[in-house]
Amino acid sequence: MVKRLIIAVILLALVVGGIVGFNAFRAKAISDYFANMTPPPVPVAVEEARAGEWRGGIGAIGTSVSLQGVDLAVQAAGIVREVDFVGNDEVTKGALLIQIDERIELADLAAAEAELQLAEAELNRIRTLRERGVGAVNTLETQQAAAASARAQVARLTAVLEQKQLLAPFDGVIGIPKVEVGDYIAPGTAFATLQNLDRMQVDFSVPEQDIVTVKIGMPITASTEVGDLTVAGRIIAVEPRVDPGSRLVAVRAEVENTNRALLPGQFMRVTVELPPEQDVIALPQTAVSSNLYGDSVFIVREEQPEDGEPVLKVEQVFVQTGRRAGGRIEIREGVEAGDQVVIAGQNRLTSGGVVKIDNTVAPEVTAD
Repeated sequence: MVKRLIIAVILLALVVGGIVGFNAFRAKAISDYFANMTPPPVPVAVEEARAGEWRGGIGAIGTSVSLQGVDLAVQAAGIVREVDFVGNDEVTKGALLIQIDERIELADLAAAEAELQLAEAELNRIRTLRERGVGAVNTLETQQAAAASARAQVARLTAVLEQKQLLAPFDGVIGIPKVEVGDYIAPGTAFATLQNLDRMQVDFSVPEQDIVTVKIGMPITASTEVGDLTVAGRIIAVEPRVDPGSRLVAVRAEVENTNRALLPGQFMRVTVELPPEQDVIALPQTAVSSNLYGDSVFIVREEQPEDGEPVLKVEQVFVQTGRRAGGRIEIREGVEAGDQVVIAGQNRLTSGGVVKIDNTVAPEVTAD
């Protein structure tokens, strides 16, 4: 019995020892394999850093407005007798748009004109008598005052009649009518909008830091969010104060509106085009990686080992960045002209890693 137990213990020790030895051998073999294994080069896209022209810009959000645009309203109350337009009509300055019932005012005006004729006739008679030496001076002065009062009454009723109709204040496109014939309207009731679509403006704001940069006459481009419409123009006004709440400065630009494609009230992305600068190094924004330690790029360097062919390795370099425009970023420090900078594929890189250049993986650079 004891002999069998001893044999079982020995066999168990051999089995355990074999397993432990095999695991140790396997771990050492794996370690040696990875220690001696040379990883394949990582394909990356590169761009040579060059000092060239920089065309920067100031980005902003704006709204399109017409150069002439109003909500039309009437000054007098009454019943609408005529609506002489339909939605989207092209109207000219002075065209009749709305006529309010004016029959009572017309009757009053006819009576006032008759009184004016009588007063002027009486004035002429008294003036003739006075010239002949007949009649008192005060009689002439009284009749002159009566004639002036009659003329004022005619002018007042004429102005009231003008308030009973609304004429187009300028050429433009009129909107959907908001009143109908027979409606009673009160003073100030808006009945349509009139917009001149031939000339448009864009209102936007820029940070107060850009006050010294933004000037009247500078070119701008503005794009809509829908319809892929881009228009060009120039700044025509800059607000001479900073909004104390937002710290922004209001700016207005006039833009071309070819084919009237731009409508008032549309959301616009505006870029104020700055004068070009020379000898600026700029790279695609995809080249720059950011982390807690700062911004960095990978630069490809060629190394020549003592024995063997030259290899390409990357070096991570921290950089100081500047302005951004058109999908590119200004590099102020850290990169020199002629450096081969990685612009795609850096997510698998570490400093000192082996790479191969494959520009087919380069991303398409788009404007901001």
